[in-house]
Amino acid sequence: MELFIDKNAIRVKENISIIGIIITGIIVSCYFFPFGTNFTPKALNSKIILAVFGVLLTFYNSLIKRSFVFNKALINPTIFALVFSAVGFISVDINNSVDYSYASYIVSFATWLFAAYATIQVIKATHKKVNFQLLFNYLAAICVIQCIIALTIDNYLPFKTLIDTYISQDTVASVEFLNKVERLYGIGAALDPAGTRFSVVLIGLTALLIKESRKSDYSNKTIILYWIAFGIISVVGNMISRTTTVGMSMGLLYLIYDSQIIRTNIAKKSINLWKNIFIVTFILVVISTYFYQTNEDIRQLFKFAFEGFFNWIEDGEWKTSSTDKLNSTMWIWPTDLKTWIIGKADFSFKGTLTDIGYCRFIFYNGIIGLVIFSLFFIYNGLYFYSLNKSLRLFFLALIALGFIIWIKIPTDLFLIYALLYNINPKEL
Repeated sequence: MELFIDKNAIRVKENISIIGIIITGIIVSCYFFPFGTNFTPKALNSKIILAVFGVLLTFYNSLIKRSFVFNKALINPTIFALVFSAVGFISVDINNSVDYSYASYIVSFATWLFAAYATIQVIKATHKKVNFQLLFNYLAAICVIQCIIALTIDNYLPFKTLIDTYISQDTVASVEFLNKVERLYGIGAALDPAGTRFSVVLIGLTALLIKESRKSDYSNKTIILYWIAFGIISVVGNMISRTTTVGMSMGLLYLIYDSQIIRTNIAKKSINLWKNIFIVTFILVVISTYFYQTNEDIRQLFKFAFEGFFNWIEDGEWKTSSTDKLNSTMWIWPTDLKTWIIGKADFSFKGTLTDIGYCRFIFYNGIIGLVIFSLFFIYNGLYFYSLNKSLRLFFLALIALGFIIWIKIPTDLFLIYALLYNINPKEL
């Protein structure tokens, strides 16, 4: 009887652990892919709710410790955010504007930080510790799940109706717009913001693959799971947003360079890594080819996701409709010196149709603002670059990712740095 009770206790503990992991995954997704609901105010979303919990947790922990503990590593990033916001306010004041999009950046900065604090505390409560690998395990898992959700929404009407009834996608775009342009979407995962986050995770998965392959007790199972995740996010992520191509390409270049496969003397561990990669890739290609040949909807999704590749095969020229549009009509620059220097404090600049990040930042707060914002992300990347030798290439790639994506859209990658700032540097 005693033994029977012990076995049940173990089973209960395992069930609690699984439930804890699932809940933690949902919390991480609420942070990484914020969303609202159709029965709450539009301004309220999952990121803001997490930020409120983050503030409450900060006060609670301060009361327990009887002192307010501030992460000294955040002093310089906070200064950058304050200065960038100040430049935005100056631009608003000079131009008599009412657009506070980036004049209030310090609020966005603080919101991400407190939401990240709450998220990391949840992971720590579940696993007793948090490090880079555990964090990116969760991020990779939720990205794969978002891809599955997006395909399910697109192919199963009752599920789509359920999601559209309760979940608001307004943090990205309205459901009406997403349906009008016939784009896949998950829960808070759509368009370029989703592609940006997928790109971050794909580069992170590459870092994990390299790290795992170099362990003396490396796990083939882990390597295979990471590469399956990389494949799913690359393919379905591109169906959701072709911005994912940036992360996929950078991840592959990172993998080829850091796995040392192009050297004359190839290490045995690198050979094992690539053996697993080729086997999994072959299986994924066979599965993808089957669905491409047998399902018209899937075929159209593939053609959208890899439009450049299909145009190259069919017409001998690598091009996409979005890049053609960028090159022909969307590189729009100021025509007066004042706007070049301090901007117009108009993030949409009165109907001028462009999504290019560099253009929009300059029109908002000029070269001054653009330089400060650029230095902000360079600093964040270099700070973490200095903390961990094995992840240096990852952080260099993360810096480059931000500047590359700005060619297409204005985006803020601080959401990933906010998570990392809340991890103990010794455990990173």
